[in-house]
Amino acid sequence: MTPAFITETKPQDWIYVSEGAATIVFSYQGPHNVKFSDHVLRLRKVAHGSSDNMLLETNTEQLDYPMIAFQENIISKLVPSEFLPSLVVVVLDEDWLRSFVVLRNGDRPAERRQTDQIDVRRSKGVLATDLIGGTSIAMEIKPKWGFLPTECHLSPATVALKTATCRFCMHTSFKMEQGGFGTTYCPLDLFSRNQTRVKRALGALWAGWYESHGSLNNLRFFVEGRMAKPDDDHSMQLLALFFTANELTDVQDLRESFISVLSQALLDSPVLPLLSTLQRTLDILDIEGLSKLYTQTSPGCPYYGIGSSVPDPAMEEWEDFVKVYQSDYHSWDHTVLNPGHLRHYLIAYLLSATFKDCSIIIRPTSSQVGSFDATIIDTDVKNMNHLGKWEKLDMKIVEHYRSSGRQRRCIDGQRVS
Repeated sequence: MTPAFITETKPQDWIYVSEGAATIVFSYQGPHNVKFSDHVLRLRKVAHGSSDNMLLETNTEQLDYPMIAFQENIISKLVPSEFLPSLVVVVLDEDWLRSFVVLRNGDRPAERRQTDQIDVRRSKGVLATDLIGGTSIAMEIKPKWGFLPTECHLSPATVALKTATCRFCMHTSFKMEQGGFGTTYCPLDLFSRNQTRVKRALGALWAGWYESHGSLNNLRFFVEGRMAKPDDDHSMQLLALFFTANELTDVQDLRESFISVLSQALLDSPVLPLLSTLQRTLDILDIEGLSKLYTQTSPGCPYYGIGSSVPDPAMEEWEDFVKVYQSDYHSWDHTVLNPGHLRHYLIAYLLSATFKDCSIIIRPTSSQVGSFDATIIDTDVKNMNHLGKWEKLDMKIVEHYRSSGRQRRCIDGQRVS
């Protein structure tokens, strides 16, 4: 396939959509082009103050080509293609990107502009299916962790907390203590398959979105291809028109209609059960069990954190792991820490992290009124050097939650002790 070159378009052909910690997304709105129409452009970001050398050390070939290959060769073996966007490489140009930054940087949220910028040194980016353009309304949900860990590898100091309160709820408490915005959303409600609990989760997501003025990223609305905020009267009117057929509907009625419509769409979709299964079966030991197994394999050696001296898997090793996961893995006795399986468990945890951090785009189908499509996005590969950071964060979150005295009870109907 002939590669797409970003210079075939003009900077003004693209409009800002949204961004996360590492990437920023723009939607193509220019003249019809078979390569770019109905696609979004995903660009890498870099923190302010990074030197030219730092920008060049991590090249795109190490990030974006594998990201596409990772979906094609790994994610698509675990998630049916109908629930995934298409991804292709686009060749970038530094002069074009610099002009683009001048034109579009002002469209970004102020807090984002203060911390990072588009990495203009990249030679390649990613074109993906545009899931928010071409439709009046689209919604993005970031479900997060949908399970409680099993008890067998948890320490006496953490077992009571971790088997009662989910990771997300503990993390929310921790973030609130650091000055972050609070939410009552619990992922276990969303993953429960119980209509009452799913509605409760959606109500909490709506409240978080509305009360934070759209700053919380667990729920986002897109109206006419742009991210909507609660204080945008035009967007709120179009949301009301979509969910209630009356643009004058008040906020409370709009909220109730959103909950009713979307809860049924989620219950009708296999996406959440699929994510729940992948998350819990890939993270079968919990980070604590993984840490115990890692230290057992190197007795007497200094401990610098899980994965501190472990190379990232090559694509062939990822492929081999998927074969193991789809065969022998489910017959292993995971209650016994087997050093011979360490490498598989490390890779499994990375893959679980991908599914914990992904998002779901939900949008109405064109074929049937009242029906929706759900697509899983942001299934980026995770690196081994994150494991030690995750281990430290886990300890910090649990210790904070213990000292806070909070005792939220999260119900995991699928959990096996």
